[in-house]
Amino acid sequence: MALSDAGLPSFTAMPVLGRGKGHGDLEKPESADPELRELISEMPRLKSKRMITLVVTDDKKDLAVETIIKANQSGKSGDGKIFVIEAEDSIRVRTGETGDSTLD
Repeated sequence: MALSDAGLPSFTAMPVLGRGKGHGDLEKPESADPELRELISEMPRLKSKRMITLVVTDDKKDLAVETIIKANQSGKSGDGKIFVIEAEDSIRVRTGETGDSTLD
């Protein structure tokens, strides 16, 4: 919603599993059956997360980054990361149009 409200309505959001360097929750649930508790790995668990892919023109990059941070920043571990990567080109499959105009 925050991206759309900021004028950035085109993005892809996918449910993913992952973990940061904090390695997630290492505790075994106390409520689990004792036999099952032994089967639960001591390894760091993957957590449900969402990954957003957003491609914008250079002039909208700062707006996109600021909007994502504002909507997701809690000040706690796990707020996520933003990777800014340059896209060489964009091609609209339907028309063959290329360049920044395909991002509007």
